Amino acid sequence: MFIRKYQPSDCSETAELFYNTVHSINAKDYTTEQLKAWATGNVDLEKWDRSFKEHYTVVAVEDNIIVGFGDIDTTGYLDHLFVHRNYQGRGIAAAICDDLEQTVRSNIITTHSSITSRPFFEHRGYTVVKEQLVERQGIFLKNFVMEKNLNKRMK
Repeated sequence: MFIRKYQPSDCSETAELFYNTVHSINAKDYTTEQLKAWATGNVDLEKWDRSFKEHYTVVAVEDNIIVGFGDIDTTGYLDHLFVHRNYQGRGIAAAICDDLEQTVRSNIITTHSSITSRPFFEHRGYTVVKEQLVERQGIFLKNFVMEKNLNKRMK
């Protein structure tokens, strides 16, 4: 497995990975109705690509398959972090997160974590700032605003 910068040609594959991961891995914590609202399968690829190009975005690749991806913006907001459903538990999310966190110039990284990914982020030193309900197509999903203080790692 290796990590490289996102390329526009990765857009469709990352959208498919996102959909499949949400509908399989997150199914233990969210209802079918919530999963359908969260990942509809109708990603605006132009908008998705533009966002990834505006952020620092990486993909993890194994055997010519994108097995994970993540992105972070210049303010330290970690927006996406998803690993292919067949490649869970192999350290891919940690490797992507390590790469993303090293690019941040601010002292705080913020993310909106799903119920499913909360233990992963807590293990990495993120703390819950607040629990919130996010609306997607009239359906509410619980997630957590989480932060990691990078000053703590420098001491």
